[in-house]
Amino acid sequence: MTSARAAPRDWTQRRTAKRERLEAVRSFTSGRVLDAGRMRDALQALLRPGDRVALEGDNQKQADFLAEALADCDPGVVHDLHLLISSISLREHLDVFERGVARRLDFAYAGPQSVRMAQLLADGKVEVGAIHTYVELYARMFVDLTPDVALLCAEQADHEGNLYTGPGTEDTPTIAEAAAFRSGVVLVQVNELVERVPRVDIPGDWVDLIVESPRPYVLEPLFTRDPREIGQVSILMAMLALRGVYERHGVTTLNHGIGFDTAAIELILPTYGEELGLRGKICKHWTLNPHPTLIPAIESGWVESVHCFGGEPGTERYVAARPDVFFTGGDGSLRSNRVLCQLAGQYAVDMFIGSSLQIDADANSSTVTEGRLTGFGGAPNMGHDPHGRRHTSPAWLSLLTGEAPALRGRKLVVQITQTFRSGGTPAFVESLDAVQVAKDSGMPIPPIMIYGDDVSHVVTEEGVAYLYKAAGLADRREALAAIAGATLVGRRLDERRVEALRRDGLVALPEDLKVDVCRAKRSLLAARSVEDLVAWSGGLYDPPAQFRTW
Repeated sequence: MTSARAAPRDWTQRRTAKRERLEAVRSFTSGRVLDAGRMRDALQALLRPGDRVALEGDNQKQADFLAEALADCDPGVVHDLHLLISSISLREHLDVFERGVARRLDFAYAGPQSVRMAQLLADGKVEVGAIHTYVELYARMFVDLTPDVALLCAEQADHEGNLYTGPGTEDTPTIAEAAAFRSGVVLVQVNELVERVPRVDIPGDWVDLIVESPRPYVLEPLFTRDPREIGQVSILMAMLALRGVYERHGVTTLNHGIGFDTAAIELILPTYGEELGLRGKICKHWTLNPHPTLIPAIESGWVESVHCFGGEPGTERYVAARPDVFFTGGDGSLRSNRVLCQLAGQYAVDMFIGSSLQIDADANSSTVTEGRLTGFGGAPNMGHDPHGRRHTSPAWLSLLTGEAPALRGRKLVVQITQTFRSGGTPAFVESLDAVQVAKDSGMPIPPIMIYGDDVSHVVTEEGVAYLYKAAGLADRREALAAIAGATLVGRRLDERRVEALRRDGLVALPEDLKVDVCRAKRSLLAARSVEDLVAWSGGLYDPPAQFRTW
């Protein structure tokens, strides 16, 4: 008996398509180098309707020249693109949807464009595949979201295509690899073409096309916080966190989310932390961008190592001068990598601490609020307890869970927030806005950033809730309500029940932690201005212009 032979299959269709694309742009190139003055025409020749395009909009750096050229394309020629953008930061990232150049979007974060993003979704101008974490989106580029074309940015390139990405490497190597090794076209805008790059961050055989941008790519100082803006409430919460979480659990490996609350913690390590005798016992190994507010702790001998998601404008000389702390190359500059740092933040650290815009009565949190589709960034990745972890540490074992013999530790996932935000908006709500947003937008599940059952601690100006100690959901809700202040969530608990929670160790108020509220003053900060940070750095920190007052 003979089986029917299948028709011959062409196994190199993607390679053929790539050759055809590169042939289509040959008239715009000299070798690998594209004519910057004809960028729009080159993209129209390169792209096909329906292409999946990874546009480098990272957490900080942006391929802005390529984004502008893409937004300027004729929608009669280039249309219905499926964009993969980790961070929607530029106007042009959404202009492509209004103009009909792009139709579908998978992303992770949309902070600066979150209001407009919500409106475009409501108007039916954009189809959202999913809101991801950073590492989740990049992982899918190697599975079901492989780019046909990747539009990236770098500091320098040579004529062989070798790239120098410098301190702000971020996501570039990951996206380039996903495209390059599955016959996608890799096009990179660079600040400068040089004879020889100072170090090879991405080899030239991954790169197909280069264009020298008429201006340096956009790089935002997202992690810079001016100590002048840190108030007494943030300082009080920093004191509570240090005593009620860091000291109690002996946290040595950690990640800090962005914000003034975590900046306050960094700035009281050399003062309050020193008084408590905690140097050498906590906060030794970090997954973190080079926060300027961490400089005093580094200079005071608290920090042993920092691995970075990306760089931070102004910190380049300081980082290069501290190679024992930061991961640097032979050229002296920082080597960042968002995916690897996210992986470290997921599995290698004992604690994540960060803020959120809303927290519900079950400790679920989200940055998606009414009229604002912000997304998540990396918080869900680091802000959960990874059940795949197998190495132990004292902090991890301090949250021991399960039943013998199948015992395991638990990661500390800490939410820190003031009970009311600016304008009197409550941080604690009965139901997240994200739930209604999901219903209105037809999302299959609400865009929750961190699920409540992953949260181990919540810190407010009222105290610390030890949610991991709760026997059930009712106890968790009461512990959270006890530190939710005068919000609707907080007002449903009476004082007698709060006292019982304190006795049972589910809640600790400032007096329980021996925190003197009267000491929560700006004098406790090791640096009280950006100028102070410069002084701590020995003049090596060069703050961006918007943070200078001199």
